[in-house]
Amino acid sequence: MKVLFVIMSGDEKMDLALTLAARSLDARRYEDLKVVFFGPSQERLRRLPEPSRQAFEALRSAGAVDSACVNYAKARGIEEELSKVVKLMPAGERIAHYVNSGYVPMVF
Repeated sequence: MKVLFVIMSGDEKMDLALTLAARSLDARRYEDLKVVFFGPSQERLRRLPEPSRQAFEALRSAGAVDSACVNYAKARGIEEELSKVVKLMPAGERIAHYVNSGYVPMVF
């Protein structure tokens, strides 16, 4: 099974989602795992506490982090800062791409 973690929460739920995603990737629980950030989670990406930062870096280095929403980033004036750590693309298009490719969305 292929899964898509859609992380929107900008609080402890995001931290839990990152930990679950990183551990799932490490344990090879799924055929493939991708992560898309949307909304408040993008704000939290700028100030991730440990160990969430480690989980994010593990996901990113493994190629599991797909993108964060470019439109949300532009609206909040954080596009330049976020583009240094994650690719920015329209979240709706990325989610549709993965769902149409057979990924099961898990929303946090």
